[in-house]
Amino acid sequence: MNSDRPIAVAGAGSIGCFVGGMCAAAGRRVALLARPRVIGEIEEGGLRLTGFDGFERRIAPNALTMSEDPSIFHDAGAVLVTVKSADTAEVADIIAKHAPTDAVIVSLQNGVGNVPALRDRLPGRKVLAAMVPFNVTAPQPARYHRATSGDIVIEADEAGTAARLSVPGLKMRPTGNIASVQWGKLLVNLNNALNALSGLPLRQQLGQRAWRSLFADQMAEGFVAIRAGGIRPVSPTPVPASWTPHLLRLPDAIFAAALGGTMKIDPEARSSMWEDLSRGRRTEIDYLQGVIVEIADRHGLPVPISRRVVALVRDAEADGKGSPRLTPEQIRPLP
Repeated sequence: MNSDRPIAVAGAGSIGCFVGGMCAAAGRRVALLARPRVIGEIEEGGLRLTGFDGFERRIAPNALTMSEDPSIFHDAGAVLVTVKSADTAEVADIIAKHAPTDAVIVSLQNGVGNVPALRDRLPGRKVLAAMVPFNVTAPQPARYHRATSGDIVIEADEAGTAARLSVPGLKMRPTGNIASVQWGKLLVNLNNALNALSGLPLRQQLGQRAWRSLFADQMAEGFVAIRAGGIRPVSPTPVPASWTPHLLRLPDAIFAAALGGTMKIDPEARSSMWEDLSRGRRTEIDYLQGVIVEIADRHGLPVPISRRVVALVRDAEADGKGSPRLTPEQIRPLP
């Protein structure tokens, strides 16, 4: 990847604007493929990036190339894919048509099926998987707030793409076992739906043992299902994946002390699925709990919590009123 060529962001939503903005703040050329609303907000007052740790950067509109026309990909050295999983096939066709054949494609998406979909539609191109451990919210127009900690992990390659994409304040680390890392992130992301159904800030939700116990039981379901498929997940946090359910079930004070040493969470952080429900958008439930249900069905395994969560999120999507603000007891399936 030639560092003089632009980094293109395919789908500049919360993650895309934050990552692209950080690259631009470091002096890299950045092209954002974005909706007119997002472009208009940034053109009006610039792009503002903030973080849970007090971090703040402002990027002038003229420091970015922004368009809803994918021809801005024409000279990209790298394309960061940040669209929702359901839009992966469509964005792959756009990349195929507009991006140079030697541009490296990096999926910064949730879930585990996006890279195979990209590779299927982009034969002969370099497509790398990645895992973004933190969440980004959009509390104000053109402001994108990093609400949790962690480094982006990218599939290792001979060109050292992870190091080439790293910029101050946004570290990217290579791994030789990205598939296991992505499955580990999927297990952690099962809380996205619980947080969306609760309506609570993440830190407040995770501070309550009843919510953590529900999360732990759901993770345990997921472990059984994916291990039946021969998958060995690697945790995206310093806590080993197999230990996480046990940690979640600890008393509140002990859990709070343990979490504080492994992950930083902004007091107002909520999951991206909560934001999707709040804005009346389609969620990624089919690519999270839905994947667990699909694997369980293939192996004849019971996953009642995952099935219940899928149904409740779909009900909330159809209702269109944001989070239903349920309790853990309302979410748990009846015995």
